[in-house]
Amino acid sequence: MAKSTENDNNHRFHYLIVNPEKGQVVIPKRGTETFISTIGHLDMRIDLHKGQILAQDSDIMDEALKPEMGNRALMDLCMMASKLAYENSQVIKKVVNHHWKMHFVDFYNGWNDYQKEMSTQVFILCDKAKDANFILISFRGTELFDAYDWITDFDYSWYEIPNMGKVHMGFLEALGLGNRVEPSTFYYHLQMKNKSSETPPPKTEMTAYYTLRSKLRSLLEEHKNAKFIVTGHSLGGALAISFPTILVMHEEMDIMEKLLGIYTFGQPRIGDRQLGKFMETHLEQPVPKYFRVVYCNDLVPRLPYDDKTFLYKHFGLCLYYNSFYSEKVKYFLS
Repeated sequence: MAKSTENDNNHRFHYLIVNPEKGQVVIPKRGTETFISTIGHLDMRIDLHKGQILAQDSDIMDEALKPEMGNRALMDLCMMASKLAYENSQVIKKVVNHHWKMHFVDFYNGWNDYQKEMSTQVFILCDKAKDANFILISFRGTELFDAYDWITDFDYSWYEIPNMGKVHMGFLEALGLGNRVEPSTFYYHLQMKNKSSETPPPKTEMTAYYTLRSKLRSLLEEHKNAKFIVTGHSLGGALAISFPTILVMHEEMDIMEKLLGIYTFGQPRIGDRQLGKFMETHLEQPVPKYFRVVYCNDLVPRLPYDDKTFLYKHFGLCLYYNSFYSEKVKYFLS
């Protein structure tokens, strides 16, 4: 794997010891294609499985467009996109365009009403610039050293929607769909139906949900044959399943008909059993479209707790991997 020239003198531990004495340490500039996140340094892989170039191999592309369990090409792409979402826009653009040979669409930094800052990061790619087969949306997950991200994962607050169930309040705020200080804002955003959803409500231009919904709609109109995929790791996984959940609540069925799949990794629970049953009617026909990957004793998928007090439950098809990376499949709410 090629190293960025600015980091060539730093990428080995030996050089980190020797270079300060020589005055040769190069500090990458934040926001550039050479500034790699902590996650990126812990796992420096950027190439897809076996170096596959989906956009240039029709056979692999045909396999990737099948929303079925065991679809290695699609699952691998989602896994790598979830990891890539931790990087800045320039790193993401470089990897998508030059390594994966796909088309980078855009990077967004949406307003998070819980954290009171622009911290909901997400990017979009297509397999190709014209007549795309798929559109992929990837949400950034929990930053290792960001206390606010971890607080969101451990938050147990919920908002109840009649006939649908309880939804995690922190994830709604991260998508820009309300503010717990003014609970009426959740009602306002979540009760908006399809007929009135063409124009977002005031002051929501920079929120993740409305920005993504608008962009996704325009991309689906541009690429008539394309389907869309949503993915994310940890907190990003929660937002990845929350986004289509709100699309269903808003009765955006023209968009949901184009859903190819949702792949989440180490995702916390987003709602109660009633919400899970409501969403499964939209995500399991004619085949399962929601795959939730869990590794061994990872804490985050076990949050918020599912005891009698909090009542949070997972839904969808769980692909569980033990410490030996042996896969087990669970079909039930948990």
